[in-house]
Amino acid sequence: MKIANYRMKNEDTARLGILTEKGMIPLESLGLPAGDVPKDMIALIDNFDGLERPLQIALAQDDLLPVALEETQLLTPIPYPRRNVFCLGKNYVEHAQEMKDVTGTSNDLPQYPIYFTKVAYPAMGPEDVLENFQEITDTLDYEVELAVIIGKKGKNIPAEDALDYIFGYTIGNDISVRNIQKQHMQWFKGKSFDTSCPIGPVIVTKEEIAFPPDLAIKSTVNGEVRQESRTSKLIFDIPTILSDLTQGITLYPGDIILTGTPAGVGMGFHPPKTLKPGDEVCCEIEKIGKLVNYVAK
Repeated sequence: MKIANYRMKNEDTARLGILTEKGMIPLESLGLPAGDVPKDMIALIDNFDGLERPLQIALAQDDLLPVALEETQLLTPIPYPRRNVFCLGKNYVEHAQEMKDVTGTSNDLPQYPIYFTKVAYPAMGPEDVLENFQEITDTLDYEVELAVIIGKKGKNIPAEDALDYIFGYTIGNDISVRNIQKQHMQWFKGKSFDTSCPIGPVIVTKEEIAFPPDLAIKSTVNGEVRQESRTSKLIFDIPTILSDLTQGITLYPGDIILTGTPAGVGMGFHPPKTLKPGDEVCCEIEKIGKLVNYVAK
């Protein structure tokens, strides 16, 4: 299933739906008991064990009445995550190498996963405009990433059981203010500016994608391809991430993990190709979709 958080273009109210080839199927139209219709994505994830089969049965009916996609606006799936987003740094070989000059560190590949966190409160969604922070930076950067959405509470997760704890996948853009990142000698502030965490366009539930995911991943700026790789090229794969991260740390349903970005970020070019006011940034992952955002003019 491709589960969406959306609104009708003539309304402000957010709704949950299933995105299909025929259009958007509102969750409230699927005949679930009124008390069983989740109010938001986190509530759906919390109760998905009891909802998955009824939803599958309802979606198989012939009398569904999809809403035309042009009548809807997709929103970020989880506007207000329960906690900060968990992120992996330097988790593709070529990206680790291209960031040597940016971070002032060696280009040696990490021996253990590098974790950091970023604020997403709220997360941005498809077509949202991102602040340009011109008074602070001229090194605003993009990073397309596969985002893992946690489906159930877990601690000390064995790598072989990682899939059991995953709800699904979406796309993240780890917007980074590079001069602040370098100035402070850590990544939290430079990656936590307002509007710096676009997430979307939908969550694809885990049964739709073979595990571990081997998906084409790329980003473009104003139509120019900047990043292009496959999610199977992660240095630390998803089972390793979940197993290592949860040694001493509990994950909860709805937690978001950004798994790292491939080479081709703006600061990796010589001269740099960082974002400018008015730029269109498109992050795309096979089987999930496209996440398009615009830098404020």
